[in-house]
Amino acid sequence: MTFVSELEPKPLWRHFDHILTIPRASGDEERMRQYVLSIAKRRGYEHRRDSFGNVVVRKPASAGHDASPVSILQSHLDMVQEKNKAKLFDFSKDAIVPLRDGEHLTADGTTLGADNGIGVAAMLAVLESTEIVHGPLELLFTVEEETGLNGAKELDASLLAGRRLINLDSEQERIVYIGCAGGGNVKISFDAGSAETSDGDCAVSVGLGGLKGGHSGCDIHLQRGNAISLLARVLWRALRIAEGPPAFRIARLEGGSADNAIPREASATVIVSVSDRSRVEDDIRAEFAKIRSHYRRTDPDIALVVRDEDKEEEVECSWDERTTLKALGLVLSLPHGVEAMSHTVRNLVETSNNVAMVKGVRGSLVITTSSRSSVNSELDALRRRIRSTAELAGAAVDLCPTSEYPAWDPNPDSKILDIVERVHARELGSPPEISGIHAGLECAVIGDKVPGIDMISFGPVIDFPHSPDERVLIPSVERFWRLLNATLAELA
Repeated sequence: MTFVSELEPKPLWRHFDHILTIPRASGDEERMRQYVLSIAKRRGYEHRRDSFGNVVVRKPASAGHDASPVSILQSHLDMVQEKNKAKLFDFSKDAIVPLRDGEHLTADGTTLGADNGIGVAAMLAVLESTEIVHGPLELLFTVEEETGLNGAKELDASLLAGRRLINLDSEQERIVYIGCAGGGNVKISFDAGSAETSDGDCAVSVGLGGLKGGHSGCDIHLQRGNAISLLARVLWRALRIAEGPPAFRIARLEGGSADNAIPREASATVIVSVSDRSRVEDDIRAEFAKIRSHYRRTDPDIALVVRDEDKEEEVECSWDERTTLKALGLVLSLPHGVEAMSHTVRNLVETSNNVAMVKGVRGSLVITTSSRSSVNSELDALRRRIRSTAELAGAAVDLCPTSEYPAWDPNPDSKILDIVERVHARELGSPPEISGIHAGLECAVIGDKVPGIDMISFGPVIDFPHSPDERVLIPSVERFWRLLNATLAELA
């Protein structure tokens, strides 16, 4: 137990403190699932698991409220596992180390997992409480949310009797979400021609890091740098500074670790002739100086490292010149950032793209992009544009149908929304803002599976999820808990 379990509200934080010790990567939620089931079994509550691993626990109503309609609380068990490059940490076995920074809780060099661990902890606290007034409850714990809402997609809807749902996976206080973006990935594969290195060549490592990164939906409007795109920019400057053949060949290119995280680090190994080595580095540094100036406010710690490869890492083979030109040009051409703002919801990003991951070694290059939009036709158009760009470069394209998820269309006439608005006004002194979110919420998928279900989403303040800067505002968790308790009582 750490200091976390002593924070208020203790019933919630005690569970979150334990969750910090449980590895819970997407697809590896069994230990987290067993923790949930151990509480359900101890309390004697009915529980069911579907074939994909989602779990529903049923808690009977408080005394006198058996006739109330069933309400569903929903969160996901998995987390994004990001860490700083220099941090020695094994997510498969190490406990996350929490740190307090004033009114915020964060982690030591890794993601905290408040997304969606706070929601899960709140549900477990509700499950154990004997004081909260509520009607019949179904507590739905889904899996593999962070890798494409897969648990929700595979959910056995027959597990749910309720037709009103509160999703606890939002990250802004005093906002109730009634809609979200849809999304989908594009995987681009490029067959690389090879060339052998010669005695007159040297291998140079170019690394770009220190960026803040963040959630590729919630933080995309902050205009932070994308390490993959920026690395391609500095390399292209050195590659094509003058007419003639390319100044170097690429032997390795990699960056990013998750499709829903803005890449914070990227690196490459280039093969350059000894005579051109200094000039190439000068060009790279000149372009980086412009980037550093431009991103000095959004990414003040951005850093570039250029060094000769160690002898034991000596590279015998690289891409040929033609592949280097085409592959680097393709990466540079892919869009990153906000594509359009909403015409109907003020200050809401409508459409965006994240150049999420790149992995290039001898023989191949694979690039993954992640697109989002609250307008399905605009999402399709953006993904077609990415496909067209890749095919012009001679790459193969996979639109990754299993990664696709729909937008959640807002329902401003929601009955549960009326209740939540009243509770917000009473508990916090003013009604909430009603909005959509530029991220995928499982509500979109669950709504397709359970026609007519009435849904909203709210949560505490969680900044910079999907990055090691992730932090949760501690006082907002107490207010979130109070709102949840009052909402359940009102629903009863």
